[in-house]
Amino acid sequence: MSAHSSGGIFGKIREYSLPLIVGVFAALAAANWDYEAYHHWVDGVALPFKILGHPVTLHFFINDIFMVFFFGVATKEITDAVLPGGALNPMKKAINPLVGTLGGVFGPVGVYFALTYLWVEDPATRDAVANGWGVPTATDIALAWLCARMVFGAKHSAVSFLLLLAIADDAIGLGIIAVFYPDPVHPVAPLNLAWVAGAMLVALAMRKRDVRAWWPYILVAGGISWYGLMMAHLHPALALVFIVPFLPSTEPTEGLISEEEAERLTAAERARPPRVPLSDFEHAVKPSVDWGLFLFAFCNAGVQFGAIGTPTWIVLASLAIGKTLGITLFSGLAVLIGFPLPAGMDMRSLATAGLVAGIGLTVALFVCGVAFTDPVLQGEAKMGALLSGGVFLAAVVVGKLLRIQRVTTDTTPLEGRGENGPEH
Repeated sequence: MSAHSSGGIFGKIREYSLPLIVGVFAALAAANWDYEAYHHWVDGVALPFKILGHPVTLHFFINDIFMVFFFGVATKEITDAVLPGGALNPMKKAINPLVGTLGGVFGPVGVYFALTYLWVEDPATRDAVANGWGVPTATDIALAWLCARMVFGAKHSAVSFLLLLAIADDAIGLGIIAVFYPDPVHPVAPLNLAWVAGAMLVALAMRKRDVRAWWPYILVAGGISWYGLMMAHLHPALALVFIVPFLPSTEPTEGLISEEEAERLTAAERARPPRVPLSDFEHAVKPSVDWGLFLFAFCNAGVQFGAIGTPTWIVLASLAIGKTLGITLFSGLAVLIGFPLPAGMDMRSLATAGLVAGIGLTVALFVCGVAFTDPVLQGEAKMGALLSGGVFLAAVVVGKLLRIQRVTTDTTPLEGRGENGPEH
């Protein structure tokens, strides 16, 4: 990742996502010091105009606009992984994390229902708690990505595995919200997804014409995709997931300029590195994304420390245990039927990646807000989502205990090499 190419203290701050971590603690401190003031500045102060009917608050700007670029950078990492020489190439290797995604959904849901019917005796309360089954289905990709890089190293194939899995299960999570927890004021309008399909065609046309600047893909095609998701009443943060894979990932095709034009180029122009839009996009936006994660955490992790009840432990166990078991089981079965793990991964790193995916936090907090109508149950469930941040530390410890070797260089692990190979 590009974070490793930037030296100095600011490079280290970005590499270890300290803005994100500081933002979580700042949000918790602010929300528990004066929740009304915190809520006012995050959700109550808006610009004097709306975007597609939405007030432009800090929360809206961060979640619906800024996070588009975060998911775009994450998609760039996945795109690299599926290119020749990447951890998920050939595409057969990408099947395994996608199968694991199903385990990352069914596992937590199964554990959630089992614990709900085991621990909650009152039928009415049981039904209310059971309605929160969608809470543990999605992963907080920002924290999970940070945790994966700390446990495995930035260049370990498990990071690409987890990124693809996390984006896929976040997409499923957003679908679950749209279908099972619909907003009665803004019901899902799937026909508007035609705008997203149109945006992909625009990006494809740019690629066919060998457009070498990254910003037309992001601003034009990405803007159309964002509009389509907004009009479909789906979360627009995934807008660039459909566009970034179209950015050219190689140097310009030979013969784009004539010999006469080449002769007129200055020595500096000849020495200038060729434009590779996929890499240029990451280099241009990633520093801002890294620092901006402070505001993402600040806007989403502001939870008051409330009462801890049965829903707290159900949510926490469903994330930590359900994700680990579900992903390990489903991906393990995928290996048995012929879809291997990425090179460099074995069952130890798979189980550890499953545990990392159990960090729900901000995404789980969001689902809590739509899944529970009882404020008491909602508060208790939110505490479970908040405590799932502790999975971060648990995964670091498990990685040490299982002797996961970190991979921090660009060297791709050799086919068939397990975790016992030499450290890179």
